[in-house]
Amino acid sequence: MGDMNTKDLLIGTFIGGIVGASTALLLAPKSGKELRGDISEGASTAKDKTYELSNKAYDKGNHFANTAMDKTQNVAKTVSDQSTQMVDRIKDAAEQIKTDTDDAKKSAQELADDLSDEFQSSSEQVKDSVKQEVTDLKDESKNQ
Repeated sequence: MGDMNTKDLLIGTFIGGIVGASTALLLAPKSGKELRGDISEGASTAKDKTYELSNKAYDKGNHFANTAMDKTQNVAKTVSDQSTQMVDRIKDAAEQIKTDTDDAKKSAQELADDLSDEFQSSSEQVKDSVKQEVTDLKDESKNQ
């Protein structure tokens, strides 16, 4: 669409220049030779201006395209960098969760082992205590 507007502008400028120059020359009281020279000069001027305007339009179009491309590349790089940072953060968080889970599992296993040892020790103490009570009761019943 931008190419069409530039093309239309150049065509309009060219036609306007020719019409304006022709009108000015035709309305001026001059001889045929002078009139042809003025028309030729006007056409040459219109051609030069059209060439100049088309070059300016082409340069501006290239400038805008380059600017848009640079900005697009900057945005793409920023998005890529931020995505990489986010992936790294997620990986770090996953590793931390795994480490925390492993630590919790290890702590739970150690607690279970400690409780098992304590239960074993307590059960032996209770067993010995019960045996002692039974022995004491037997001795006491014999003595009576």
